Amino acid sequence: MRKTEQHYPIPDNEAERLKALHAYEILDSPPEIDFDVLTRVATKTFHTPAAVVGLLDSNRIWFKSTLGLDMPQLDRHLAFCAYSVMQPGKVMVSEDLQQDERFQNNPLVVESPFVRFYAGAPIVDSNGYALGTIAVVDIKPRSFDENDQSLLLDLSVLAMTALENRRRARLLTQLALTDYLTGVANRAQFDRALEAELAYAKRSGEPFSVLCLDLDYFKDINDCFGHPAGDEVLCEVAARLKQQLRTEDTVSRLGGDEFGMVLREGSDASAHLLAQRIKQVMSNPVTLFDGTRIEVGISIGMATYTDDIDSPYTLLAKADSDLYRAKRSAGKIR
Repeated sequence: MRKTEQHYPIPDNEAERLKALHAYEILDSPPEIDFDVLTRVATKTFHTPAAVVGLLDSNRIWFKSTLGLDMPQLDRHLAFCAYSVMQPGKVMVSEDLQQDERFQNNPLVVESPFVRFYAGAPIVDSNGYALGTIAVVDIKPRSFDENDQSLLLDLSVLAMTALENRRRARLLTQLALTDYLTGVANRAQFDRALEAELAYAKRSGEPFSVLCLDLDYFKDINDCFGHPAGDEVLCEVAARLKQQLRTEDTVSRLGGDEFGMVLREGSDASAHLLAQRIKQVMSNPVTLFDGTRIEVGISIGMATYTDDIDSPYTLLAKADSDLYRAKRSAGKIR
C-alpha cells in the first residue's frame, strides 16, 4: 500500500482497477432499482439509518444508491471506502470512528452528519479488482460481528451481480442497435435518433439535418470483385463516414449500400459542408486487403428540419427525394 499527499491509500493496481470500473459505464448514471433494493435490504438487515452502494473513481466516491444520506458523491480523501477497497474480499469495520486514528478528524465524523460507525464490503469483480463498496453507517458506535460481516459480503456479491447484469443488458441493447457488418448504427438506431432529434427540434426550434447516402454502382463492385470485396468496401465507407461526424451525430447503415446520417442541431449550411467533405474523402480509392484499389462513388441527399415537418418520415422522405434527384441529375440511375 502506498500513500499520497491526499492522505488516503491507493491500491497498487489502481490503473487497472479504474479501467475495470470505467468499462461498466455506470458512473453518473440515474438511479436503478437493482441497486436501490440493496441499500434498503442493508439498512433493514443491520438496523442502520443509512447505507450506500459506492463506486470509487480516481478522485471521488460516487454513490449509485444512497439511503439515509443526502449526498451524490464525496471527495476521495473523505471516503471511508478508499480504505475499504484496499482489502478485496474482506469487510472493513470501524465500530467507533472517533476512536479510529484514520478517521477521527474526518469532517464526516466531527461535523454533520457526525458519522460514528462504518462497515463496508468491497464490490469485487472476477479479476479481483475492488470497484467500490456496499456500506452501512450509523451516527452512534456499534458492534459488527462475524455473522454481520458475512451477510454484508453476501450483499457485495449481489451488488457485483447487479453490475454484471446491467452490463450484459447494455451490451445486448447495443448489439440490437448495431449493424453486424460495419459496426455503425443500424436502421433501428437511426430511427430512434431521428425521432429524438425531431422531438427536440419541436421543443427548441433548433434545426437538425438528415442525410441519405447511396454508393454508386455498388452492384458492379460485387459482380466484378465478389461479395467479400463488397463487404470490405462497405466497412471502409462506414469508417470514413464516421470520421466526418461529431460524437453527438449518428451514422447508420440503413441496408445494402445505403447509409443515413442524423446531424444534431445541424443547419442546412452545415449539412452541405458535410456533404462536400464526404465527397472529398470518398474520392480516394478503397484499398482491399489483397491490395486491389477500387474507386467508389457516393450520392447524397439531405433535408433540414422546418416547422412544417410533422413526422420523422416526412423529413426522411425529403432527403430520399433529394438523393434521387442527385443521382438522376448526375446520370447515376440506370
